[in-house]
Amino acid sequence: MTTERRVLIVAYDDAQILDIACPSGALDIANRYGAQPPYSIELGTLGRRAARSSAGIVLGAAQRLETVAGRLDTLIVVGGIGCEDAAADERLLGQVRRLAGLSRRVASVCTGAHVLAAAGLLDHRRVTTHWGWGDRLAASHPDVAVDPNPLYVRDGNVYTSAGVTSALDLTLALIEDDHGPTLARAVARELVTHLHRPADQAQISMFLAAPPPEDRLVRDLTGYIAAHLSQDLTPAALAARAGVSPRHLSRLFRTHLDTTPARAVRAARTEAAAHLVRSSGLSLAAIARRCGFGSAETLRQALLDHYGMTGDTMRRMPDMPPARAAGQRKTPGP
Repeated sequence: MTTERRVLIVAYDDAQILDIACPSGALDIANRYGAQPPYSIELGTLGRRAARSSAGIVLGAAQRLETVAGRLDTLIVVGGIGCEDAAADERLLGQVRRLAGLSRRVASVCTGAHVLAAAGLLDHRRVTTHWGWGDRLAASHPDVAVDPNPLYVRDGNVYTSAGVTSALDLTLALIEDDHGPTLARAVARELVTHLHRPADQAQISMFLAAPPPEDRLVRDLTGYIAAHLSQDLTPAALAARAGVSPRHLSRLFRTHLDTTPARAVRAARTEAAAHLVRSSGLSLAAIARRCGFGSAETLRQALLDHYGMTGDTMRRMPDMPPARAAGQRKTPGP
């Protein structure tokens, strides 16, 4: 008889429904693609009460947390706008601590990290959470090393992930750890998602790091850049497309994106290329062509400037360092 990998997802009122759906859906697909041993997926709440998600959809709980016994493979605590109330509920925290002791590994999705931290499970660990909540988590729990940039972080047997859909990236990583990359890729294809974004890829790209530009022209051009990386994106070509002079275009980008059109294009191309380096078997030359770089050497230099490493090094590393901040330069050697 095949032993199941028992996964318990902890929910509470005003949890984010995607934080529940992403891991449970991905694990269910892994089972249908032949995961051996398969995953047994359970949803648990205090008192086995139905959990009202922040979207208003009510989910029935299959397990009463207080009576869960026996070994667990994975404990997952979800996030949502109810996380602060959950993190202040001593009954819930007590059960999370107890269940963590029964589990091979513990994970949080999004602001679920606040619950794990309140339970004392993140002390002296490097963790991540939703980019908008990182400062709050760090201020509330000074013994927790909060890094708000990565999509997910593994520190020992504790995994934390960023906002909402990064739960898919985390779950694909868990599936790959358990069953290898072939099954993880099959699940990703079924979900029509990225094959596997690297853990330390920045949560948000340069075009999402701030609210969308108020200027419609700049907003339209940034969308055009992202969708046409291999085409002519010189400042002159972009200005002609927008019907303005190159000088005026530069002023608009400086005002609304705090960068130049050329730098914006280079950053967008480099981020897209880094994803392909990590998630595909394409050669660097092919990736360079697809993303609008003139040559593999030009791509190599862009990756060095943006991430501090070459494509070959990036492919060999289990995690990728986050992109350098705009304008950041390499630290000179001794």
